[in-house]
Order: sequence, then structure tokens, then C-alpha cells
Amino acid sequence: MFTEAAVSMCDLESGSVKVKEPSNRGRSHGCWYERLVQPCLVELLGSALFIFIGCLSVIENGPDTGRLQPALAHGLALGLVIATLGNISGGHFNPAVSLAAMLVGGLKLTMLFPYWISQLCGGLIGAALAKAVSPEDRFWNATGAAFVTVQEPEQVAGAVVAEVILTTVLALTVCMGAINEKTLGPLAPFCIGFSVTVDILAGGAVSGACMNPARAFGPAMVANHWDYHWIYWLGPLLASLLVGVLIRFFIGDAKIRLILKGR
Repeated sequence: MFTEAAVSMCDLESGSVKVKEPSNRGRSHGCWYERLVQPCLVELLGSALFIFIGCLSVIENGPDTGRLQPALAHGLALGLVIATLGNISGGHFNPAVSLAAMLVGGLKLTMLFPYWISQLCGGLIGAALAKAVSPEDRFWNATGAAFVTVQEPEQVAGAVVAEVILTTVLALTVCMGAINEKTLGPLAPFCIGFSVTVDILAGGAVSGACMNPARAFGPAMVANHWDYHWIYWLGPLLASLLVGVLIRFFIGDAKIRLILKGR
């Protein structure tokens, strides 16, 4: 390297070469791609993989395993895709998580809707792939037990409350484990996966424990089943707002918290 520098200096002094200004075009293109396009592609890919595994775990769920098989499959799949892809996009794979992350400063507002579109498209792809590899007579439960759980209007209130609380656990784990500087740690991906497993085990019989509008939207499109679908948007998005308020005003670190920062 030193020799090359010396030769360059000699050439410059003799005037035998023309000096070319270094170009930033490639670097700017890379930054633009990595800041805007790559995160959306990763959110689409991760959502598709997560929802494919989630749907398949419900389709192939045996009667003797109860909710354990879907709970473990969802939790482990989410933990793995976050650990693998999270450093690129933040590893949301969930519109409710993206909203909560934006509210606490972990995602720019301009990226929120591109993330949502990517996640919903990923959910559609994952559900379609699950249907493609599944027997037709078993696809009725490919919605992840979310839609088949709520059958009567009397169940709606309980399902909405359950979705709010269960998604609060998930979004709080994401924001405190991966965004809040005071509490973030290397085990965040698997803690997030564990929170999904716990939520499904606890609330699967009440609401289906969807906690993810993309997880509900993809199977609903593929199965054309929209009964009580709004529950799985209202509950998770309300939970995101709740988590944003909790972290911004009460439990976030000094950089995130808006009040009571002290000196």
C-alpha cells in the first residue's frame, strides 16, 4: 500500500496521469438501497416465512397437542427470523409492532406505511404457500385459530380485550428489549419469540392470540374468511398505542421518555 502511494505521488509530480475525483455514486446508491429498499424486502421475507410456518403449524396441528404445537412453532419461528434478519429492518414482521416502534422512536414515520405494505404482502405470500402445500380438506383452520375461535357476538368483547393485552406483552417486549437503551440485550429475539409462545398458550382459546394484523390478513385473503376480522386489527393497534404511551411517558429511558427526565 505504501509503494502504491509513492508511485501515485511520483506520477502526480511528473504529470503523467490524470487525477480522477473519487465517485460517491456507488456509495450513495448502496446507502439508499440499504436504508429504504432492503428493510422493506426483509420485512416482506420475514413476514412470509413466519406466517407460512405459523399457518402450517395450525393446519398440521394434531388434536393431542392442543395449543402447544402452534405456540412453539410461532414463537421459535419469530425468534429465528428476528435473530437472522433483525439487524437489517429491526425485525418487526408485524404492523402493530412497527407502530409501537415508531411511537417510541425506533422507526421513522416515513417508513411506517412501506413496512405495513411489506408485512401485509408477506402475510399473503406466507398464507398462500401454506395453502399450496396443504391438503384442501385441512385448510379450514389455516387462519391460525384466530377466526375459528370467535364464533358468537358474545365472544367479541373478550376477544378484543385479550388481543389488546396479549399484543401489549409482545410489543412491550420488542420495544423494551430491542429499542430502549436501558433494557435492550442480545437475547431480545428469543425473548420476543417466547412472548408469542406464552401469549398463544394463555390466550389462544379466548381470541386465537393473533397479535398481528398481517398474520390475520394473509390467511383471511387466501381463505376468503372475514368474520370478525376487524378484531385482529383493532386489538393489536390499540395495544401499540398503549405501549407507546407507557414507554414515552413512564418506563422509557431518558432519551425516549418525554416527561420527568430530571437533570
